[in-house]
Amino acid sequence: MNIRETCDVVVIGAGHAGCEAALAAARLRMKTVLFTVSVDSIAMMPCNPNVGGSSKGHLVREVDALGGEMGKNIDRTFIQSKMLNQSKGPAVHSLRAQADKQEYSRSMRKVIEHTEGLRIKQAEVAEILTENHHVTGVRTVSGGEYLCRAVILCSGTYLKSRCIFGDVSYYTGPNGLQAANHLSDSLKKLGIRLLRFKTGTPARVDGRTIDYSKMVEQFGDKRIVPFSFTTDPERVQKKQVSCWLTYTNEETHRLIRENLDRSPLYSGKIEGTGPRYCPSIEDKVVRFADKKRHQLFIEPEGNYTTEMYLDGMSSSLPEDVQHAMIHTVPGLEHAESVRNAYAIEYDCIDPNQLDSSLEFKKISGFFSAGQANGSSGYEEAAAQGIIAGINAARKIQGKEPVILDRSQAYIGVLIDDLVTKENHEPYRMMTSRAEYRLLLRQDNADLRLTEIGHEVGLISEERYQRFVKKRDSIRRECERVKTSTVGGADKVQQFLKKWNSTELKSGVTLAELIKRPELDYQKIAEIDEKRPPLPEDVQEQVNIQIKYEGYILRQMRQVEQFQKMEGKKIPSDLDYSEVKSLRNEAVQKLNQYRPLNIGQASRIAGVSPADISVLLVYLEQKKRRENAYAAGKEEE
Repeated sequence: MNIRETCDVVVIGAGHAGCEAALAAARLRMKTVLFTVSVDSIAMMPCNPNVGGSSKGHLVREVDALGGEMGKNIDRTFIQSKMLNQSKGPAVHSLRAQADKQEYSRSMRKVIEHTEGLRIKQAEVAEILTENHHVTGVRTVSGGEYLCRAVILCSGTYLKSRCIFGDVSYYTGPNGLQAANHLSDSLKKLGIRLLRFKTGTPARVDGRTIDYSKMVEQFGDKRIVPFSFTTDPERVQKKQVSCWLTYTNEETHRLIRENLDRSPLYSGKIEGTGPRYCPSIEDKVVRFADKKRHQLFIEPEGNYTTEMYLDGMSSSLPEDVQHAMIHTVPGLEHAESVRNAYAIEYDCIDPNQLDSSLEFKKISGFFSAGQANGSSGYEEAAAQGIIAGINAARKIQGKEPVILDRSQAYIGVLIDDLVTKENHEPYRMMTSRAEYRLLLRQDNADLRLTEIGHEVGLISEERYQRFVKKRDSIRRECERVKTSTVGGADKVQQFLKKWNSTELKSGVTLAELIKRPELDYQKIAEIDEKRPPLPEDVQEQVNIQIKYEGYILRQMRQVEQFQKMEGKKIPSDLDYSEVKSLRNEAVQKLNQYRPLNIGQASRIAGVSPADISVLLVYLEQKKRRENAYAAGKEEE
């Protein structure tokens, strides 16, 4: 007789999306079962050994501010940390940390195993059970049934996955783990559209066989900044490992060009669409034929292994070509491969079938997150995972979903792009995708989202009170420097001369001095006699908010206009074919995407500004008719 159990939430897949989804649901007091094809693959890093990076660091900080785990976990297990883009403005500063892969996985598993109400189950889910367009549970390959009120699909790259290099092709998940070969058929039977995408990973080589003297050593930051707002900065100051920089050359490129006919990418053996912004080395050589070299970062996979990751050399070329290609690179002439590079193609859903809560529009209680939604990256997965976990719990609780908009978070940009734009390739988060990136900095993620995390129930009261204290300290100090003045005393004039700053002819506020390009909040401390002692993170916020005040205010005005459009809600049951003067393409797209509001409708490909104007007029007329009808009823 087959197993039959009940719970509140089932999460399919224990990658970065699944971990955040399961933890969020369980922490919101949902009895949760987390399914994985291998318990040993929980929070596995099958590709790059790092967390964060340009724009991705923003996502990790936002996950943490909402009450997620990724930031805390990388703080526990990093081996090198660096704040990227420090020569540029704060909007694009992004934290990136090299992880000890095995420790990262073990640490996350430990958290999951010690979370009340969360159970791990090693089994392959074969079928989604539904009744009258409502999810009712899942069935495993062995026939076990787990009845529940919400299901979250976090299958990553495992659905009918196929690993390929050269002529070698085998149906397996990443790192040789078992593929999930049954669930795709169940999704199709439910009417869910699937896409076939592709990603890949570079070879790993034995670090003992590398000549580092031919490479440029890459160090971590002297002062380490933690990812999590709850991590004590002093606890993460530790000795770091080095990464190394080298380059491909014309000999590398010649080898690749001569063997393109043996690459499954070019021979047609790979059907899936790969990520444009993370191309294989053969793609780079073809697309950027004028470039004589490409960067390669040699990154350690952990403290207790000699494996080194060749970042920038993803490939699906045959084994012999890979080895020859690697040996043309300075420092890798005698490198011995531990694992070959490979491409992996897999099924994922078309995310246009989801609404902004990450719930399927046509199947109540069924959510999807991570690479299963056609995105790429650990961080994008975790960001979707926590939102799906929160909203699955809130669905059961009878509460409105948490939906972050584009002016609130990078997470809002990520999800909005996935559900409103046509997806022809794996989606990758980039700072350029965020229209309001000056407001959506990695340093202020807690100021933007902790309130929401607390309201939802993932931020403890103790953490929330610490946040309130920080927020109030920032407000008070900003007000103080705006109202505190200094005059032309000798001490002040000497200070300004030291920094090649224009001397004062009359009194100015401290805020005006901070706004000078050559000065900042930290520098003026020596002439700011009444400055209170403040933590580093508070000082950082004061400096940014004062220094960039004009730009911030301008962007806030833009957000006000954006929010007006987002505030114009569209009835969920509106039949767009009834809206006269809408173009046929707009009717088709609007009926397909079912946007929540006018702002979202305006971002759908195929919907023109003229269509939006028509829709606005229609909704206004509809509102007037309904108001008139309601007034007439009252008179009766």
